[in-house]
Amino acid sequence: MIVDDKLRTPGAVRDAERWTAHNYHPLPVVISSAEGAWLTDVDGKRYLDCLAGYSALNFGHRHPQLIAAAHAQLDRLTLTSRAFIHDQFADFCRELAELCGKDLVLPMNTGAEAVETGIKVARKWGYQVKGVTPGQANIVVAEGNFHGRTTTIVSFSTDEDARANFGPYTPGFTVVPYGDLDALTAAIDENTVAVLLEPIQGEQGVVVPPEGYLPGVRRVCTERDVLFIADEIQSGLGRTGRTFACDHEDVVPDMYLLGKALGGGIVPVSAVAANADVLGVLKPGQHGSTFGGNPLACAVAIEVVRLLATGEFQRRSAELGERLRAGLEGLVGKGLVGVRVRGLWAGLDIDPALMSGREACERLAERGVLAKDTHGSTIRLAPPLVITEEEIDLAVAQLAAVLAG
Repeated sequence: MIVDDKLRTPGAVRDAERWTAHNYHPLPVVISSAEGAWLTDVDGKRYLDCLAGYSALNFGHRHPQLIAAAHAQLDRLTLTSRAFIHDQFADFCRELAELCGKDLVLPMNTGAEAVETGIKVARKWGYQVKGVTPGQANIVVAEGNFHGRTTTIVSFSTDEDARANFGPYTPGFTVVPYGDLDALTAAIDENTVAVLLEPIQGEQGVVVPPEGYLPGVRRVCTERDVLFIADEIQSGLGRTGRTFACDHEDVVPDMYLLGKALGGGIVPVSAVAANADVLGVLKPGQHGSTFGGNPLACAVAIEVVRLLATGEFQRRSAELGERLRAGLEGLVGKGLVGVRVRGLWAGLDIDPALMSGREACERLAERGVLAKDTHGSTIRLAPPLVITEEEIDLAVAQLAAVLAG
């Protein structure tokens, strides 16, 4: 292959490899600009974004309403710390609480911080409200989970890449098979304070639990006086065709963990939403974040909540998701051996005899479509919710060409 010595991408990739810790294995694509569902690299090549920042870009790149909110706030105030109250804070917390149907919101920055917050709140609730033996609280979690990569979170991960060599591990977690209600029920004891689950497991390959599982979890948690914590950091905020993935089975958890799309693809924003009898256990000095709920983050997130309040993006995800499903299911037996779709979120199992997921994503990138592999020969598609029918058809057609060799 002839390499054009005027291309900027190879040098930029080398520099990134030279100067950064190798905690990621990115595709050799160097993005310089983006708008809507499209990205442009440093050499001017355009790509259709079918990852959307793992759902952080649900509203596409540089959504005009979100960019306008960020610009306006940048001209006034960006940070105060939580030592003071700013004029965007109450509106953000109120509007997000109303979207979630909860009393209170606790803003943080990253998804992992939201999960850590949920764990701390659940433990404190267990001791102060449920009456669990001090120091004995446990939380039931699922195999194949992905809740982040902090020391505590990887302690209950079953992904050895995320977990191995980071011990000693934090105790207080019981791991059960995902989708197995009997196993979950059996794992709950008198010291269990919460069940922490993704309503759809994203990193595992967009794994949707069996019908009735989430309502069953809700029922068991209520019966056993245990909090149901739903990690909707990837699955929530319109991705699956509803505001929350739990909505598909009319399930309301005790606590929502939110992030990614909440920042509009502009700033990191996460949050925990729950009722006062749960979040109310926290008192001043017991938990916090310098940047959590900062003015810039709140200004952008307010507009995110208002976009979701219209229902437009949930409808787009549901309707376009059916088009995506139809296209992908047509490839089963033609290189795909499994497809799971919920809204504009899909997990695709490629015949491992053909290629790995990484190889598939590299070949898609050559054809101008960006996606991400997860485990083995599984890849994920999660395009921005602003994608069009024609762009979905383009992505499916390029995937078909890759599978056909």
